[in-house]
Amino acid sequence: MALLNSLFTWIMKKRIHQIELFMKYPHDVQEEWFQSLISTAEATEWGKKYGYNSILTPEEYKERVPIQDYDDIKGYVDRMIKGEQNLIWPSDIKWFAKSSGTTSDRSKFIPVSMEALEDCHYQGGKDMLSIYCHNRPENKVFTGKSVVIGGSSQINNFSPDSYYGDLSSILIRNLPFWAEFKRTPNLEVTLNPNFEEKIEQIAQITIKENVTSLAGVPTWNIVMAKRVLDITGKSNLLEVWPNLSFYGHGGVSFKPYRDLFKQLIPSEDMYYLENYNASEGYFGLQDQSNSEDLLLMLDYGIYYEFLPMEHALEEHPKTLRLDEVEIGKNYALIISTNAGLWRYKIGDTIKFTSLSPYRFQISGRTKHYINTFGEELIVDNAEHALQIACRATDAIIRDYTAGPVYFKDGKAGAHEWIVEFEKEPGDFQAFCNTLDKTLREINSDYDAKRFRDLALTFPIIHQAEKDTFYKWMKSRGKLGGQNKVPRLANERTYLDALLKIMNT
Repeated sequence: MALLNSLFTWIMKKRIHQIELFMKYPHDVQEEWFQSLISTAEATEWGKKYGYNSILTPEEYKERVPIQDYDDIKGYVDRMIKGEQNLIWPSDIKWFAKSSGTTSDRSKFIPVSMEALEDCHYQGGKDMLSIYCHNRPENKVFTGKSVVIGGSSQINNFSPDSYYGDLSSILIRNLPFWAEFKRTPNLEVTLNPNFEEKIEQIAQITIKENVTSLAGVPTWNIVMAKRVLDITGKSNLLEVWPNLSFYGHGGVSFKPYRDLFKQLIPSEDMYYLENYNASEGYFGLQDQSNSEDLLLMLDYGIYYEFLPMEHALEEHPKTLRLDEVEIGKNYALIISTNAGLWRYKIGDTIKFTSLSPYRFQISGRTKHYINTFGEELIVDNAEHALQIACRATDAIIRDYTAGPVYFKDGKAGAHEWIVEFEKEPGDFQAFCNTLDKTLREINSDYDAKRFRDLALTFPIIHQAEKDTFYKWMKSRGKLGGQNKVPRLANERTYLDALLKIMNT
């Protein structure tokens, strides 16, 4: 095993040189990918429609092709699901990643080409390990197994040759042999569509294994970890898996979960690495052990544009190239990919923290915010304020969501929060006060609306009982995989549904 670990580590570290190249020449790499994507798709139905054979520059591309969202490409997706090919990408597309549905109640099916699997998603997974091996050269992660909590995947009803499921399940079904060899439990258990049954099976199987790493969305890894501790009677995961040393996570912000994981894995040597992998592509990796910023991955078959959020509602907004972005500004991510997504707005917002190399933080969702009263509260604000409130009151949050309380009967509005604690604050009112105070300090629009309670009064904050969010997600059929609790909403659908559960 030691020899195998050394071999894997050597292979992974070879990739570091290539990463350093795109960090040094980011604009050249992006220009090459732009030209490659356009020329590859010339003969597709989409390429012919927009005259890709005569597009020479990104400026011409922007002029011809409008920014797309899912509704704009849905007709093409429906045809591909039924078996038509060469519509938006020349190679056959047989896999479709089903969206988690946090921005819409209806399902979205994102096309996943073999190029996207190999050169984007799997390359990102390999790079995550390469960066870990580079930063921890004495690691022993390959001496044991990795536990990955995936979703479920099934043949759809339109064609025997096209499949859909959570992105995680698509990736697991198509893993290369060497990755499959290092994973536990087996494929059948990992892709069990019954989430609660799957968690039980994973826990029962993996407690007998030498688990050295974890991967997946923090929410569902916590559910699995707690079941492992229930079964074994141990107080933390290191008593079950003494060689556990690495966790690659993504899907949701890690800030609310950090303190909880420190309890579950009480080791200063535990390495946490965030990855930004969505159904539409793999975009970023936490490449520094002393920073939470993500490195923008520029050679995965994706061409990037950045839409300043102040122009997001314009009919024909101007996007920026990579060399035009600024530090600290919020941008909606616009991508063109090797799965045939063209100028596609994925719904995430980012802000750059460095331009050499290009590193960033995920600041929220274009639809996950509260702006009912002009306060422009984004997820990044909420995560930061909750973190400060938890530190001030020795609390640990498990889940939360928030939305507006509308003007009524001449009364000012407010924000209403539902917070489920893993560890309750020593002083709940102090928690509430700190949350509001921090939001006022970091968001001037929120502070202005809170002035003398003219537009916004002090927030209404409910303390939910344990497993409230779990029960709610289960009632919506949203357990496991890439399903995520929506953090902020500009209306009350999520709030009212949760309050109904809390009051029954």
